[in-house]
Amino acid sequence: MHQPIRCLTSIAGPSKSLSEVSTKVKDLVLEGLYDQALKLYKDHLHFRSVSSTFILPSLIKACSNDQTHHFLGLQLHCNVLKNGSDSESAVSNSLISMYAKCYDPECARKVFDEMPNRDTISWNSLINSYSQNGCFFKSLKMFREMYLCGFVPKPELTASVISICIQTGQLRLGRTIHALVIVDERIEDTSVFLSTALIDFYWKCSDSVMAFWVFDRMDVKNEVCWTAMVSGFVADHDYKMAIDFFREMQVEGIKPNRVTSLAILPACDEIGSIKHGKEIHGYAFRHGFDSDIRFSSALIHMYCKRGEALHYAKLIFERSKKKDVVMWSSIIGSCDTTDESVSLLNQMRKEGFSPNSITLLELISTSTNLSSISHGRTIHCYVFKSSLDSELPIGNSLINMYSKCGYLMDSYQVFQEMPTKDSISWSTLISAFGIHGRCEEAVEFFYRMQDEGIEADSITYLAVLSACNHAGLAEEGQKHFHRAMRDDKISLAIEHYACYIDLLGRAGRLEDAYGVVTSMPMKPSPIIWGSLVSACKIHGRMGVAKMLARKLIEAEPESGANRTLLSMVYAESGEWYGVEEIRREMKEIGVRKSYGFSRIE
Repeated sequence: MHQPIRCLTSIAGPSKSLSEVSTKVKDLVLEGLYDQALKLYKDHLHFRSVSSTFILPSLIKACSNDQTHHFLGLQLHCNVLKNGSDSESAVSNSLISMYAKCYDPECARKVFDEMPNRDTISWNSLINSYSQNGCFFKSLKMFREMYLCGFVPKPELTASVISICIQTGQLRLGRTIHALVIVDERIEDTSVFLSTALIDFYWKCSDSVMAFWVFDRMDVKNEVCWTAMVSGFVADHDYKMAIDFFREMQVEGIKPNRVTSLAILPACDEIGSIKHGKEIHGYAFRHGFDSDIRFSSALIHMYCKRGEALHYAKLIFERSKKKDVVMWSSIIGSCDTTDESVSLLNQMRKEGFSPNSITLLELISTSTNLSSISHGRTIHCYVFKSSLDSELPIGNSLINMYSKCGYLMDSYQVFQEMPTKDSISWSTLISAFGIHGRCEEAVEFFYRMQDEGIEADSITYLAVLSACNHAGLAEEGQKHFHRAMRDDKISLAIEHYACYIDLLGRAGRLEDAYGVVTSMPMKPSPIIWGSLVSACKIHGRMGVAKMLARKLIEAEPESGANRTLLSMVYAESGEWYGVEEIRREMKEIGVRKSYGFSRIE
């Protein structure tokens, strides 16, 4: 490792010129051998008068790349001040960069302010100094001053500032900078780097039209900008377009890289196309991407969400030489039994991995889905011992778990012991009391939530509507539904309408329920029509029930539940011939009603 130094020190005597040693130092810095460069400097130049701008920027750069040499960097700065080398822009620019990497933007600013002459690099260095140290608004302010002083920013700097606009939420400023790039001919607008940053910016602004416009105007497109478009479509939940772009990218002769393959996997997952996922997996295998731990984690996550492909997830997991917490969390979350998940948790800990909050959320979810209170309590104990009980998502999951397992008061105790609560905490508790038939208390919790200054969201309104439905509180439910409709922040989904319509139907207000069905902004689902049929059957409106049930069967001919519902309507009316006809139809077309199953732990 120190061979170059030994070779030089063997010949570098008193007769060796400073320029030769300085050249060697600079060459070592260019090769990234900073320790060797600084050692050579200390051995041969440190006690001589070195003020040349030829070597000082290189030495300062070497100090800035290793925190252990920060003190030497300060000494070099003193040397610069003593010899008057601070008047040289190259030296001062190096000092600004050094202080930026040493997490001292204020010293970087002081060097900048004392410079007699500043160039574009000086401004770039200071702006980057602020951004690297989290002073984003100061970066934006300096970028503005730079432009007003007549300096033209490089595309790389402009791209960096665009990214800062995303982080700080200064979306209007980002659009202004883009406009500046277009109208100012001095600014290079053909840079792939800048265009990619703009594509990412507009996707973060939820402006797919502008993102596509920037992409379409690019003369040269590489895998990075294509990946930005694919990622943007995935983030925008337009999974079909993401896959189309992935294909078009290859048609254009651009090979997807590891990041592109990683970006497209969620699209395959969301559209439920295991076929596309396998194709991406095969492509990654041929190009060696599958050895990347993040890609393997993404593959496991995708296969775990598809029950028929779970064996692929387990195979990848078993063959992975390196595993991380994400992999373990995904594979634990795919377990069908509580014993299997606990066994994997113990194995994970034996191999030196500490479960994080995501792992524990997967375990709690398994307990909830299987209604396993013993397993849930075991995980709760581990959460408590790991001091993760203060984590808000874990607390919310525990409330839900105890509620679904039938232990309402344990659920309420978890809620009370939570140090902080959000709208999800309150919504889960309201839903828990509603499910357990304590609906008046659920409504009371809704009012307490508002008294404590926590805004109700769409999930909260669904929980309180469901509680009103269980208790038959039609007037109370109607009040909350109309209040949610008036709130601009609340977006009512079909589940809200289904719950409200069922509430009105159970209360015998069939005309009101039908009025809501005809006026709702989305197409009524079969569940809504089914609840109306049930309401008509309960309140003796058999003629209407038959008509609606027939329409429901036409809409979902493969559903056995709809035919069973019509059969029950016929039975209530005493029309046994109709009951026999429905049963004969079900036998002829092979439709059977799905059976429910109970589980006893």
